Amino acid sequence: MKEFDLIAKLTKNLPMNESVVVGAGDDCAVLDLGVPDKLILFKTDAVVEGIHFTKEIAPGKIGRKALARCLSDIAAMAGKPTAALVTIALPKDFDAKFIGKIYDGLNALAEKHGVAIVGGETTTNPVILISIALLGTVPRGKQVLRSSAKVGDAIFVTGELGGSLDSKHLDFEPRLEEARWLAEHFQLHALMDLSDGLAGDLRHIINASKVGAEILKSALPVSRAAKLRARENPSAKPPALAALTDGEDFELLFTVASTDAVKLLDAWKKNFPETKLTCIGKIVAGEGILLRDKTGSHKLNAHGYVHFA
Repeated sequence: MKEFDLIAKLTKNLPMNESVVVGAGDDCAVLDLGVPDKLILFKTDAVVEGIHFTKEIAPGKIGRKALARCLSDIAAMAGKPTAALVTIALPKDFDAKFIGKIYDGLNALAEKHGVAIVGGETTTNPVILISIALLGTVPRGKQVLRSSAKVGDAIFVTGELGGSLDSKHLDFEPRLEEARWLAEHFQLHALMDLSDGLAGDLRHIINASKVGAEILKSALPVSRAAKLRARENPSAKPPALAALTDGEDFELLFTVASTDAVKLLDAWKKNFPETKLTCIGKIVAGEGILLRDKTGSHKLNAHGYVHFA
């Protein structure tokens, strides 16, 4: 059983109550707790030694990544983070100095984004595991989900894709400011962050929205790291495939009406001149993803990272 099969099984009959606006299936849960003008965002994520990091990595970067992953999901709802709980599981022979530096990295990023660390839990585990539970807010009616992409929409991504394991997965900046700006100035139809690779994550949008997508291969914003790796190692993924499947990019993926595309690009360049924004394709009728190149459109069978696969 693969990750998404397991998720589907476990979330089939989850209990709900009147506070739930959006439950399992999007980047964050959305709750109505009676706060005037605001809805509550709730997210959890975990990083595990040997899967998301190794002990050879600077410990501050490990803590930073643990929180940054959750912040990226708050960005994916166009929200603002507020407070977090941190659970850390450690082997019995842990190095207290190393763990302290993990928290230094986590705390520094929290302070940068105004996030309060309000408690947590410690326990034992064969390897280091850090789990973050994060709260945020979003103005009522301004939350952006995965499920409203429309046929004809333009598909955009921020930044560059692929080659993340060379360093980006530890140093990425959650696109919080960019996402809130987008939601304030344009009517976003669907929005999420890219954690498992474009080929996999775009499927979450089209499946939730019951549409298909067509991607232009030549438009993919391939990172320099992915291109360099392909040049240096003949057995490495071709750059376009790396951009589609490497994962851990933590960029924004969103759709807007095609009539807004040019205006959006112009406004973006003025407000975020150092961050690339690329239209990579369009939402189409049907299902699945088509990849268009010089020879025509072909069904994309590649997927991103899938746990348990």
